[in-house]
Amino acid sequence: MTSPRRIPDEAETDGRRLKGERRRRAIIDATLRVVARDGVAAVSHRNIAREAGVPPASIAYYFAGIDDLLVATLLESCETLINEIDRLSGQVRDGSDWPRVIAEALAAMVRDQRERTLGEYELYLLAARRPALRPAARRWIEVATGFLNGGAGGDEPVVRALFAAIDGLLMQALIADEPPTADELEPTVRFLLQPVDYLRAARLIS
Repeated sequence: MTSPRRIPDEAETDGRRLKGERRRRAIIDATLRVVARDGVAAVSHRNIAREAGVPPASIAYYFAGIDDLLVATLLESCETLINEIDRLSGQVRDGSDWPRVIAEALAAMVRDQRERTLGEYELYLLAARRPALRPAARRWIEVATGFLNGGAGGDEPVVRALFAAIDGLLMQALIADEPPTADELEPTVRFLLQPVDYLRAARLIS
């Protein structure tokens, strides 16, 4: 006579789910490190598994393929950036604070978080070749737009120009022999934000 099948209790199920989430996050973090260090071409089941310290079969268990893994990694990077923007918005008392806050964040991205930023831009540029990555690559811009003008957003050409310029600033900073400081970046950021301030003032006047 066979014994009845044991049903996992709630705590055991939650424990397994938590363990699975930790392993999935470890794989994503490992992917970003590999991309930053060795480039996108180095992303393989074996390399990521070695970097994450998990069995190679785990990669296939959590992700349907390499593109799926790259999309998840880019989305995770976007969510991290969005959370950072949300945190920074808490430091802003009025619109005049934004240039300094943004300049400090950009300086940190190319100094303290250089490897992570390199990895994110590797994936960002890969979206030009891999259509599956494009929605993830655009997500941070779509969400960040909601922080402009106190949540009112802005005219599309102005917003597009602003984020394109910020991307350009980061790219230039990454290839500089000496990454720029927040003091060096702030005047440029302040100039870039002028059209956004103008749009807000125009709305208040109209």
